[in-house]
Amino acid sequence: MWKIISVLQKNLTWSIPLFMLLGILSGYFYDPSILKAAIIPFTFLMVYPMMVNLKIEELFSVGNIKLNITAQIINFIIIPFVGFGMGKLFFPQNPVFILGFLITSLLPTSGMTISWTGFAKGDVPAAIKLTVIGLVLGSILTPFYLQFLMGTVIKIPLMDVFKNILLVVFIPMIAGYATQRFIIQKYGKERYQKDFKPKFPMLSTVGVLGIVFIAMALKSKTIISNPVLLLYIFLPLFLFYSFNFIFSTIIAKALFKRGEAIALVYGTVMRNLSIALAIAMTAFGEKGADIALIIAVGYIIQVQAAAWYVKLNDKIFGRAA
Repeated sequence: MWKIISVLQKNLTWSIPLFMLLGILSGYFYDPSILKAAIIPFTFLMVYPMMVNLKIEELFSVGNIKLNITAQIINFIIIPFVGFGMGKLFFPQNPVFILGFLITSLLPTSGMTISWTGFAKGDVPAAIKLTVIGLVLGSILTPFYLQFLMGTVIKIPLMDVFKNILLVVFIPMIAGYATQRFIIQKYGKERYQKDFKPKFPMLSTVGVLGIVFIAMALKSKTIISNPVLLLYIFLPLFLFYSFNFIFSTIIAKALFKRGEAIALVYGTVMRNLSIALAIAMTAFGEKGADIALIIAVGYIIQVQAAAWYVKLNDKIFGRAA
């Protein structure tokens, strides 16, 4: 089983589209309403394992001040408004899709921020700190951004958003940290790194694929009746990520050396789509499936773009020493 999950995790560029297709077919031929009961379990399976490997102590470490300030300015002053603007430009008559683009853009960094920074021989400790700070700040600020930018157009269940962020971010974060400490104390740090740490991202992948499957099944008839919809969603998301990569690369090259520059790019371009998906599916009821459709397409673009950027790093920033 672990081998199958490992293959799915390492090949998200095709495993996510595969589960999207399976969800669409399942929802078309069978009643998908029964799947709603699985949203909370799969949400927990998606988020909690990701939190086990999170180094929360990085939040309180000193260093990389310039890098962190620059990253958070990009993450919370520039990128959310770019995402919001893309949604308004392409879907002016569809506030739920605008909301989907906004949620997609509001939660920076993911575990893959650290992985891609490592693949590109960037500054991994800096990427870890950016990941933790981005996750905490994004979780706190998201409800306020949603209310400020969308509150006059669509009813934002503010208390539900707060409650679900508590349930899908902070409680799993505390539980994940407790699990990490327990494993290290019981089995030692070396065994945790070797035997346990690689397994948790795989479990998170199962949660992601499960939620994508459910979201697509719930929207199946809409997608099949209007297949061009996916193309309409793909184009603005492609432009959104293109802008993010170009803008962050320009800032990174101007202000930082190679290692920190790579960490900045991945720390500001990568979105925590797992958390965004969890919030969409738990806080927004029937609208959650529409928002999840945007996030699922975002997964495909984000993983592909991050992989290609690794190949371009040496040309952009020079070879690693």
